[in-house]
Amino acid sequence: MNEDILKGKWNEIKGEIRSRWGKLNDDELEGMRGNFTSIGGLLQQRYGLKQDEARDGLNKILSRFNSRVEDFKDDLRDDNSAHP
Repeated sequence: MNEDILKGKWNEIKGEIRSRWGKLNDDELEGMRGNFTSIGGLLQQRYGLKQDEARDGLNKILSRFNSRVEDFKDDLRDDNSAHP
């Protein structure tokens, strides 16, 4: 995912993480601000997840956001091609 998009979507991504793993609080996530290696480590500590389980869970959340961004880009391309 593009770093600029990630920064812009951070609050939404953070909300998704919190809804899935409620033991993580906003201050912790904000302190890690997009450092998914650190967030994965915290998930391992709080939930007893294995490293790959934490990574896979975070990747699923990120891929949903990436899909939304790609859909938006496709819509923009379609709009631009319709108006030469």
